[in-house]
Amino acid sequence: MGNLISKIISHLRILYLILALLGSVAIILLLFPQSQKKSNYETAIGTSWKESDLYAPFDFAILKSPDEISREAAIARSKALLYYHQDSSAHIFALQNLQKSGLPRMQQARLHKTIDSIYRIGYLEIPEEIADLYSHTVVLLTGNIGSEHSPEEYVTPFDIESDLLADSILVPNIRYDAIRTKLEMDSRLSQGVYTLHSVKKNALIISKGELITPEKSQIIKSLNHELGIRFESGHTIWGFIFGQGLLCIMALLALYLFLRNTNSPILKDTRKASFLITLILMMAASVALIMNIREEWILGAPLCIAPILICVFFDMRVALYVHLATIIMLGNLVPNSFEFIFYQLVTGMLSIITVRNFDKRSNFFTVSAVIMLSYSLIYVCGIMSQEGHLGNIQWQRFAVFGMNAVLTLLAYPSIYLFEKLFGMTTPLTLQEIASTNTPALRELSRKAPGTFQHSMQVANISEDLINEIGGNALLARVGALYHDIGKSCNPLFYTENQNSGYNPHDELDYEESARVITSHVVDGIRLAKKYKLPNVVIDFIRTHHGTSKTLYFYNKFVNEFPNEEVDESAFTYPGPRPFSKETAIVMLVDGVEAACKSLKNPDKDSINELVDRIIDGKIEDNQLSNCDITFNDISKIRQKLKSKMNSIYHIRISYPVKNEQNK
Repeated sequence: MGNLISKIISHLRILYLILALLGSVAIILLLFPQSQKKSNYETAIGTSWKESDLYAPFDFAILKSPDEISREAAIARSKALLYYHQDSSAHIFALQNLQKSGLPRMQQARLHKTIDSIYRIGYLEIPEEIADLYSHTVVLLTGNIGSEHSPEEYVTPFDIESDLLADSILVPNIRYDAIRTKLEMDSRLSQGVYTLHSVKKNALIISKGELITPEKSQIIKSLNHELGIRFESGHTIWGFIFGQGLLCIMALLALYLFLRNTNSPILKDTRKASFLITLILMMAASVALIMNIREEWILGAPLCIAPILICVFFDMRVALYVHLATIIMLGNLVPNSFEFIFYQLVTGMLSIITVRNFDKRSNFFTVSAVIMLSYSLIYVCGIMSQEGHLGNIQWQRFAVFGMNAVLTLLAYPSIYLFEKLFGMTTPLTLQEIASTNTPALRELSRKAPGTFQHSMQVANISEDLINEIGGNALLARVGALYHDIGKSCNPLFYTENQNSGYNPHDELDYEESARVITSHVVDGIRLAKKYKLPNVVIDFIRTHHGTSKTLYFYNKFVNEFPNEEVDESAFTYPGPRPFSKETAIVMLVDGVEAACKSLKNPDKDSINELVDRIIDGKIEDNQLSNCDITFNDISKIRQKLKSKMNSIYHIRISYPVKNEQNK
């Protein structure tokens, strides 16, 4: 039954990984819809052409640049025709305004003649949007027929010397037709020529290693434009998306095969796999967001956050492979792919190396400075290799690099967030709870001082042994410190805390005594959850006795009641057995250290014999069968434990006492 459940869980985990992979690819493709319109060839001005010689695959026209089109449009607007129509009622309104002005009769008579002469010529309205009226031609419309005139043929407000006439009396009779003028201008602009000249088929466009000048860049952009038109006319977008999706799947599949072949625990834990997928999607989203804001800022995306966090939670190899898979996928979806991948690959490796021994917060500022420096050096060296001088450095690029370095500092608060979301533990958390000033250890020290000293001793020895065979020494130390906290519930039932000669086990039968002893595991788990200790620490409480028996009370019961049936569950710890090097080490050290204290006359032979007996007993009882521990590791542990126990529990010489008669 157990094997069946294990197989079902394994298949469900594989199904989850497949769905997570496909879902991640779908999300990444949705984040980069603009990638479907991505240029076929890179056009970054000032860089070297890294591909082979480029020849025109067909005849195509060279498009004018946006600046050229804007400039020509401005010239066209400055010389555009201005359309007018004649308003016959304007003369009458002007005379009515004159009569209402209240001027003397003699002055009105003189102005009347002036007004008549102005309207015989035509009083021209000047549009507000026209800066230079006299550079345009006036088209006077009569019905659908227009006649061209110069603005100088008419009277304009600039020609009126009397402010009285211009401001309060005269009304333009040659009225500006804004709608007709705009329609005519739009028509002319739409008929403008947007190409310079054409490139013939098989003509050399650019050679390998040649510098991309503005002229070459425009030719390549024109080729990309023509390729896009031909692509859209001959292909479906679904085929393009399918190809992009397969490339992303291949990158993630390579990551999966690496994790599988290295027996990584990530694939066995859906929380850890979800953590990796979340990081990859977050990095893709950051790149997509920055590209939508401004494509030139793409190197400001803090992609090094992912390898830094993975290095903190797991190890350098996983961090590097995840980073490689991420930048390969994104490199296929962003412009200037080679530049993007090169920058991210180098800075990612340097950040992983910088943070590999994560032991203090200042490491984050160090890695941030390393990222800024590496980006800057790559950029400067790239400029030198392409141009041979630094005259064309774009200083704003350093601001983008600085933005990347600052955003990378978000990795520090992200650690706490991911710990809570995915239930994982980092060295930061372990260092915090390794202090003997935590509430759990303070309570253990107060209620069970003997157990506390035993735990300290086990922690020191376990740390040394893990360093000897390889493993997480900090985790082993912390696990050893907390493995016996359950004894603080009934401290006097354990010999290391008895100092008055009274033993409460004398009042209990053997089964009851065994249940009290084994209960410190359950009590320890309860206290650990109360103090919110990480699961990796609780694992040491669960496994430090495995599924072994309380042999003292078990053997007492069997010897005293040989004919009675033994309820072995009463004498057996709940388990499970240790499943890592760290938990196995704590089990062995815990048993050896406690047993050595029971030796009445400890010497080298008795200590060595005791160490061998306890280790062999654990092996025979299959307590180490679930651990990834080798015979070579066992041999090293055996020798190291003997050395440690002999140095701690050797027989000391007695010091002579001064004779009272010799005072």
